[in-house]
Amino acid sequence: MVLNNVQVCDEDLDGASLARYMSADAIAIDTETMGLVLGRDRLCLVQLCDAQGFVTAIRIAKGQTAAPNLQKLLTAPEITKVFHYARFDVAQFEATFGIKTTPIFCTKIASKLARTYTSSHGLKSLVAELMEVELDKRAQSSDWGDAENLSSEQYDYAANDVRYLLDIKDKLTTMLKREERYHLAQQCFQVIPIFVTLDILQYQNIFEHR
Repeated sequence: MVLNNVQVCDEDLDGASLARYMSADAIAIDTETMGLVLGRDRLCLVQLCDAQGFVTAIRIAKGQTAAPNLQKLLTAPEITKVFHYARFDVAQFEATFGIKTTPIFCTKIASKLARTYTSSHGLKSLVAELMEVELDKRAQSSDWGDAENLSSEQYDYAANDVRYLLDIKDKLTTMLKREERYHLAQQCFQVIPIFVTLDILQYQNIFEHR
């Protein structure tokens, strides 16, 4: 099914889409949830986009605990998974499906390392500066739980959250290499799974001295 130029799948990727994404070097990924509290607020939607702009939205059922095709993609070692604030999305995949996503590129971390001239590292700011596009974020705080009745505005919002990530990754990578911080960024991406484990176990602030 296609809605608003977005392919919509229920509960998992279909075989043809999986094959397409598995042929990519990198895939942009985002999630929509019922809220921001891990373990309380369930995963509702997973969005994917490749370098050609092919967007898929996977509607996740309440109580669903497995998505084999999505797991195959998220754990494929030759495909970089590009997120904005990977820590949240990767934690959702592990908490919901037991999936340990790898390898990871996080545009929020990359932005904080490269764009030290600003304190604005949200996706809206990144897209505005690097892509010269103004994102409409009005659907961000909306009910994502009624999967069969998501609005066209919600699908547009969800698609835009992944549509620009791969280009942003490339631009930030250029900046990181120019400023000799690319290796540091890679080290940061590699420790995201550790923070995810701590988040799932509900540890907080263990690196702070207090």
